[in-house]
Amino acid sequence: MVVALKERGDGLPGAAEQSGPIEQLRYACSMGAMQTAAAIPRVIPITHCGPGCSDKQHNALTAANGYQGGGWGGGGVAPSSNATQREVIFGGTDRLEELIEATLKILDADLFVVVTGCIPDLVGDDVGSVVRGFQSRGAPVVYAETGGFRGNNFTGHEIVARAIIDQFVGAYDGEREPGLVNLWSLLPYQNTFWRGDLGEIKRLLEGIGLRVNLLFGPDSGGIAEWKAIPRAQFNLVLSPWLGLETAAHLQEKYGQPFLHIPLIPVGAKAAGEVLREIAAFAGVSERAEAFIAAEERTYYTYIEAFSEFYSQYRWGLPARFAIAADAAYALALSKFAVRQLGLLPARLIVTDNPPGEYRDAIAAEFRALDHDTEGTVEFLEDSYLIHQQIRSAAFGHKPPLILGSTWERDLAKELKGVLMEIAFPASYEVVLTRSNVGYRGAITLLERIYSTTVSRTA
Repeated sequence: MVVALKERGDGLPGAAEQSGPIEQLRYACSMGAMQTAAAIPRVIPITHCGPGCSDKQHNALTAANGYQGGGWGGGGVAPSSNATQREVIFGGTDRLEELIEATLKILDADLFVVVTGCIPDLVGDDVGSVVRGFQSRGAPVVYAETGGFRGNNFTGHEIVARAIIDQFVGAYDGEREPGLVNLWSLLPYQNTFWRGDLGEIKRLLEGIGLRVNLLFGPDSGGIAEWKAIPRAQFNLVLSPWLGLETAAHLQEKYGQPFLHIPLIPVGAKAAGEVLREIAAFAGVSERAEAFIAAEERTYYTYIEAFSEFYSQYRWGLPARFAIAADAAYALALSKFAVRQLGLLPARLIVTDNPPGEYRDAIAAEFRALDHDTEGTVEFLEDSYLIHQQIRSAAFGHKPPLILGSTWERDLAKELKGVLMEIAFPASYEVVLTRSNVGYRGAITLLERIYSTTVSRTA
């Protein structure tokens, strides 16, 4: 590992200035956005890249991250050009054209998304020209230039979304449908719990009277929802930063307004606040209040039962926590831990390398965890540095709660703490529909935190 760091004014490493190789990565490269395409029902990515690139992306984001499976078009289904030295020297457009032609004959999909790796992007393959040839014949194919040097899979996600919007959804000058909303939130497959989380968010939005273009996952209507994007009343960006670029593009392209709420709601307190803000923006506040009241009755019934356990075992339970996760989950779970569980933050680390222009706003959200609790967030990607920061945290005499990834397993043992794998990679979790957000997901999260705590001392 080679890392060059400069110190900040407070003596901590300046994450934005980190350079060199990174130990134990917590995201994929830009071409990992092949899984963004695979997350849309009946959409198949076509990968134009070197041998093994797409397999590595798939295995990292699915097999080593909750064993999520590849879905209709991910993993072993996705065709690849497997570019070799020949394509480096002579270019790979002929091979790509042959691959797309064969894919259209053999595979059944509503849309194919060509994503590129480093080799074609570096040698200058005119992928757009090849794909436009198929588009002129009416074939459902789009392309996105996602060479790994362009950034991580968060970056690639925005590139793929924009490609589908511009090349497949296209122009629109019709009316908008009141109450229809496009949701831009968690990154599919990168977030281990994205399927269940998006499903729960959809349930909440429908509960307050909205209809949702979910766009990704088993609860999505697939390309029909993508085609309906321009008809939506507004775009909802439920994330600290991911999706903002796409929403801004939609505003420019269709004149569509967007609402940005950086907090993904976990627990009743956050859910009530977020749903009221969305309802006010959409003009459905009256129905929202009835739904929130019903959800809170059920939620606090469970919390009341939990309080008996909490009062009996409180002396052996964690009092402070550390979190190392992408910005969306780090913020959401930190606020839940502070506001609903009464825990104090010992170390807050964001690992997804948000663009510099968003970092001040993200840091401000962490400074306002609750009315009487603030936190200082660190933007770090390298696990060696992350573990140094967590080791130096003050957890007191109680076992620390670490909300992190598989990379923190040995660290948790060293600190005699409790580890919850909630971030990529999560290799000791099998995740199908589990959710951590909203009312229902928060109850599930609470059960798992304290089941893991109790079993640790058994």
